Amino acid sequence: MTTERPIIRTRGLTKVFGSNGAAVHALRGIDLTVERGEFVALIGPSGSGKSTLMAIIGCLDSPTAGTYELDGLPVQGLSGTALARIRNEKIGFVFQTYNLLPKASIVRNVELPLLYAGVGRKERRRRALELLEQVGIPEKADALPAQLSGGQRQRVAIARALVNGPALLLADEPTGALDSRTGEEVLDLFQQLHRRGNSVVLVTHDPRIASLAERRVELRDGVVLEPEVQAA
Repeated sequence: MTTERPIIRTRGLTKVFGSNGAAVHALRGIDLTVERGEFVALIGPSGSGKSTLMAIIGCLDSPTAGTYELDGLPVQGLSGTALARIRNEKIGFVFQTYNLLPKASIVRNVELPLLYAGVGRKERRRRALELLEQVGIPEKADALPAQLSGGQRQRVAIARALVNGPALLLADEPTGALDSRTGEEVLDLFQQLHRRGNSVVLVTHDPRIASLAERRVELRDGVVLEPEVQAA
C-alpha cells in the first residue's frame, strides 16, 4: 500500500441540478479514493452519475456539497481562473471526439497546453515530439488531423493530454468512435502508460474495456456500489 497522498479523494460529494420539485440528484454522497499510479475504470449505466463525477474530478464542474482533493489540493470553492489553471497543469483529458484543431499540424496540436502554460517555443516542440514518439506516431508530426486515421488522432489526443506532465489522465469513452481493432490498440496504449506510472481514470459503459483497468468502480443512481469491484 502506497504511503503517498491519493491523487483523488472525494468525501460526501453531491451534485444537484435544478431546484425544488425539478431537482435532479446526479450524485448522492460519493466517497472515492484513487491512489497515485492507479488505473481505475468508472462504470455504470446511462444516468448513473459517472459523467457528472468525471466532470467534477476534471474540474469542469463544481459539486453542490462535499469535498474533493486533487493531488492533495482542496478543489471545491476555487475560482474559475484557479480551476482553469489546475486543469492545464494537473489534468490531461482524452475525449471520444479527439477535439483537435483541424488547421494546425499534429505537433502544434500537442504543443497547445504548453503554449497556454507559457512554455517557450523550442521546449514546446521538443516535448511535443517526445510525446509523439511515446505514443508511436513521430512520423505524423507535420500532418494535419484530417490526414490521420481515427486511432492515430486519438494517439495525438493522448500525447496532448500528457505533454504537461499531468498528475492525472482522464479518459471519457476514449474508444467510442473507433473500430474494435483500433480501440484495442488505444486501450493497450493506456495500459502502457499505466505501467509507466501514470494515474488513469477511464469512464466506460463497456464491461470488457473496464476489465482492463486495475480496479473498477461502479456507479448507479448517483452512488458507488459497495464494495468497489476489483479487476480479476
